[in-house]
Amino acid sequence: MTIITRFAPSPTGHLHVGNIRAALHNWLWAQKNGGKFILRLDDTDLERSRDEYAVSIRADLQWLGLRWDGEEKQSERFALYEHRFEALRAAGHVYPAYETPEELDLRRKILLGRGLPPVYERQALTREQIAAYEMEGRKPHWRFRLDHDRPIAWTDLIRSDQRFDPRLLSDPVIRRADGSWLYMLPSVIDDIAMGVTHVVRGEDHVSNTATQIQMFAALGAPLPAFAHEALLTGSEGKLSKRLGSLGVAHFREAGIEPMAILSLLARLGTSQPVEPFIDTAPLVETFDFAHFGRAPARFDEAELAGLNQKILHHLPYEAVAGRLPHGMDAAAWAAIRPNLERLGQAADWWAIVTGPVDPPAPADEDRDYLAAARTQLETLAFDDGIWRALTDALKDQTGRKGKSLFLPLRRALTGLDHGPDMAALLPLIGRKEALARLSRA
Repeated sequence: MTIITRFAPSPTGHLHVGNIRAALHNWLWAQKNGGKFILRLDDTDLERSRDEYAVSIRADLQWLGLRWDGEEKQSERFALYEHRFEALRAAGHVYPAYETPEELDLRRKILLGRGLPPVYERQALTREQIAAYEMEGRKPHWRFRLDHDRPIAWTDLIRSDQRFDPRLLSDPVIRRADGSWLYMLPSVIDDIAMGVTHVVRGEDHVSNTATQIQMFAALGAPLPAFAHEALLTGSEGKLSKRLGSLGVAHFREAGIEPMAILSLLARLGTSQPVEPFIDTAPLVETFDFAHFGRAPARFDEAELAGLNQKILHHLPYEAVAGRLPHGMDAAAWAAIRPNLERLGQAADWWAIVTGPVDPPAPADEDRDYLAAARTQLETLAFDDGIWRALTDALKDQTGRKGKSLFLPLRRALTGLDHGPDMAALLPLIGRKEALARLSRA
């Protein structure tokens, strides 16, 4: 059996961190099993769906490296939904309901006032009642008729054994009075048609799964496996609206590498340690729903930033060469990357190498020392060991050591008190420019 997963966002907005996590886990499971990962745009809401959001979703997945093996749009599948709907209607699995939103709201309030669950109460309408409603101009919405005699049960890949009493669930609305589709039935029809074997989504869909299981049965289709993940929370430990605004655009603007996002979201909520991976291979190899817990998974931007820094420190030159400043080679990358939190900072450090720099005025006691340094630099062989040779010579000549030996040189050559290892930086600056900087100091 070919494993097939799907990521099914609605193109009514941009992807947020929770969406990205769901996409990643579906992609990882397909990759691990040599299967297929399908992008399905759930755009049945024609009023709110926008092409620009669909373009954004594709671009975000591509930037993250989550390539899909096929794409479908629900708006192009309405004929299939109509065909399946008519079959369900003929078999008595769906029925028309004429209540207005106001009537349904009043009924819910009455049930709650009696201390009862607000479960939709079916009404057996006569032909005369239906005719009267239609004379009023009412059009029905359509509900799926749950089988109250068939308990709903499945073994979830994360939540283990799940059971629902269908009598405690409302018959779900599957089609609005204007003929437009809601999420529930088209999703099942597509999962069947596309051969989806695993449905991986958030735990907020557990009750949806319970009703959709009966839809699979009514359509005569086998069930996929289900995995419902604990939802993300903010770093403060509570569900955070901010998580809904954290998307790829935010992370890119903050200078976060795709692998930092993938490394964190792949392991968040599992028993596995979050580690700074520079490619997805180990994430694919170790991905397993058995590692997931049921406690809320805490997303912390500070943790993501720290992970990003560690990943940058391990990235080879070939992985970043196209995004580095002009002229910055492998040696420069090796010298500068230990000081980076974000790749964009490489340009700032490269400017220190290429100049000009504006060093602070040296202390009076350092002026003769810097003049001596310039003299030494003129005579020493300028190679990869020049920093060690220079400081050894100055130590012998002046008796300085420690901070008083190194800091005035760093300030004169870079204009800063800290930065990349001078042993790697000085050869990049070059003899001519280093001599000029010491002269100005």
